[in-house]
Amino acid sequence: MSLTSVSKAQGEQKDSLSHIAKKRANRAALYSALLPGAGQVYNKKYWKVPIIYAGFGTLYYFIRTNNTEYKKYQSALVIRNDADTNTVDEFPTLSDQDLTVRKDYYRRNRDLSYILAGVLYTLNIIDAYVDSQLLDFDVSDNLSLHTAPTLFQSPGQQMKPGLQLTFTFR
Repeated sequence: MSLTSVSKAQGEQKDSLSHIAKKRANRAALYSALLPGAGQVYNKKYWKVPIIYAGFGTLYYFIRTNNTEYKKYQSALVIRNDADTNTVDEFPTLSDQDLTVRKDYYRRNRDLSYILAGVLYTLNIIDAYVDSQLLDFDVSDNLSLHTAPTLFQSPGQQMKPGLQLTFTFR
């Protein structure tokens, strides 16, 4: 067996490991897209699942509450402005402008909650993908960063304080 065939075999092995890692990351992202939190379970990061569902539960609560209030003020405006004399005004102390302001407030908050739910869904997928990519990342003590205060002098100027960063690779 020659030296070139050994290095070629090692190169192919690195490529196949890279391909497997990419496939694993894509699968984690797909699982999270199909069912939020499933990619985190696939990556064995079980502690993230309750956080994701707590976020969705909170946003569901805000969407539902704001939508209920929005519909209440919207129907109050419709009732106030209809020609039927048998309808009872739910908010006789509020002006039309107050009702409109409150209706718009709850609509805006409801819409913002929908947007945040979409952002949370997207972050869930991104987290599963990135976490899967970083499963093989080396976090051993072989890499270190040290900081220390220092003084440095620019040409023709006085000494100035600074911060020295030292990377150590072992």
